[in-house]
Amino acid sequence: MKRLLLILSLAFPLFIKAQNYIVNLAEVKAKIQPTMWGLFFEDINRGADGGMYAELVKNRSFDFPDAFMGWKTAPSRQSYGRNEVFQIINNAAVNPNDPKYLQVTVTKPENVLLQNEGFGGVTVKKGLAYQFTLRCREQVAGLKLKVEIVNSKGSVVGSTVQEISRDARNDGAFKLLQSTITPSDTTVNGRLVLRFEGTGKLDIDRISLIPTDTWKGKAQNMRADLVQKLADIKPGFMRFPGGCIVEGDDLTTRYQWKKTIGPLEERKLISNQWKDGGASGRAMPDYFQSYGLGFMEYFQLCEDMKCEPMPILNCGLSCQFGAGEVVAADQMDEYVQDALDLIEFANGDAISTVWGRKRAELGHPAPFHMKLLGIGNENWGPQYVERLELFTKAIKSRYPEIQLITSTGYTPNPQFKYMDSVLRAKHVDIIDEHYYQTPNWFLMNAGKYDNYDRKGPKIFIGEYACHSVRIGNSGNKNTMLCALAEAAWMTGLERNADVVTMAAYAPLFAHVKDWQWTPNLIWFDNVSSYATPSYYVQQMYSLNKGTDVVPITLNGESIAGQDSVWASAVVDRKAGVLIVKLVNPSSVAKVKSIAGLKGGKASLTVLKGRPEEVNSLEMPELVKPVTALMTVKGKELKLDLAPHSFTVLRLNL
Repeated sequence: MKRLLLILSLAFPLFIKAQNYIVNLAEVKAKIQPTMWGLFFEDINRGADGGMYAELVKNRSFDFPDAFMGWKTAPSRQSYGRNEVFQIINNAAVNPNDPKYLQVTVTKPENVLLQNEGFGGVTVKKGLAYQFTLRCREQVAGLKLKVEIVNSKGSVVGSTVQEISRDARNDGAFKLLQSTITPSDTTVNGRLVLRFEGTGKLDIDRISLIPTDTWKGKAQNMRADLVQKLADIKPGFMRFPGGCIVEGDDLTTRYQWKKTIGPLEERKLISNQWKDGGASGRAMPDYFQSYGLGFMEYFQLCEDMKCEPMPILNCGLSCQFGAGEVVAADQMDEYVQDALDLIEFANGDAISTVWGRKRAELGHPAPFHMKLLGIGNENWGPQYVERLELFTKAIKSRYPEIQLITSTGYTPNPQFKYMDSVLRAKHVDIIDEHYYQTPNWFLMNAGKYDNYDRKGPKIFIGEYACHSVRIGNSGNKNTMLCALAEAAWMTGLERNADVVTMAAYAPLFAHVKDWQWTPNLIWFDNVSSYATPSYYVQQMYSLNKGTDVVPITLNGESIAGQDSVWASAVVDRKAGVLIVKLVNPSSVAKVKSIAGLKGGKASLTVLKGRPEEVNSLEMPELVKPVTALMTVKGKELKLDLAPHSFTVLRLNL
């Protein structure tokens, strides 16, 4: 094959001699995995409950430690004898996964109501149908239930009368009742109100209000605008469910996947690891995991987005910054079995395997074809290595095709060096590295993987984000400068795709008024959401992934950071295009010529803005990429790289 060179000429100030960039299309430096750019999801910053999960009712099953958290009652519980009307019944001996329910007893007609505040208010749209459901059991007949949605002024914008059906009476079992409410007006800071009329006694549980415009109308009940932003990235994988919540404050609050599948009343609510605020110190004492989104929903979401599922499991260690609990090595059978059962749940035959049948019973007979499994999150030290060996031996002997992702801790420090050396000596499949660093660090480390061992384990950058100030500080913002630093860093990941097989920004979501950590990829309130400059960087890489890395050099050397320009080049054999990514974080414009072209169609996508600029709810598209189509006439194309810009150029081969 004839060697084909594209010459990219950089125009320096007039007193500096111009230099040439060379892209060698004849040489394939590395194959790019379909999983290269993906997503990391964790229920932090209201990412699930109050965020991606579309449920509008907080503490819907009264299972918070304070069972009335999120609720107000009239008459007040203290007004004429505590719990005379409203009484929390602890039913843990019968159903430990749904231990509480509310018993309402009305002996004389009066204004008895129960009101839920939602997640920073109940938000509804005019004309959109909302599905109201509750589980109830009638103990003494006579109560009628009227359900209302009221606005911030207390005016009713939607209501329904919920009939207590005959099969909810006196047979000892809870029954699911449901109806539809269509608001006559839009309200943002509303409330859900249950009015009890007449006299009688009624047990109620799992009160729910969910919009009918969930993503693709799926029964997983995910908020459409948030999930669509994920789908628009076209991720290669999604890592779930975290993050620190995998570890738990202690082992009792670790994430246990088997408790997140099946009927909602069988999904045991637990405290969220992030309720105390983590590094930010922003405590959220009402932050719990309802598991309305569980492993079944995560697997189905990955399937819908056509990306690889990447579940992460607890390895027998709780958060090593918290209680630091360790399961004895001779008592690890339950933890290892959970991993084996998860693989069977994801991939097992729907008839001949126990957990494959369970998946089929939940409505998904076909396997999910899971290939990736993480063992532990940000764990380190000899205690992690000892437990990893137990998982590896059990899983590889039964499922050798499963690629195991192993932890190196939480940051590049001496602990990381120890873990990296140990894991390499054990020839693990994939090593997980996490980086939360400053813009300068990301810019200066774009060549980090240039000299990594090409025959060693693959690298997964499981979490990374550029922080404008110190980690966890509330002053961190998703600035354009941070996005450009990430884009520059990603050129190095892409150039070294034979070593770096996957990468994901973290965290993914944050509620603008209810968060513990920043920066984040996508921000939202109860009405709308916006993408950050960092989001657009992720999207521009993922939509322009390519199939093969080709060399791009300046005077025979990597151009990472030379003259304040970072670059990478790939080809997409399927689409028949060369894709060049160019990052100019400096304040000086750069002029480039690309010579040796055949001519034809091309496109140029540019993300640019002042270094301090950020998007917001008020200005969601202040910083946004713009794409221009062009026709290249002749063999040369001249381009201007704007100051503070990230450019993706696609050229026909």
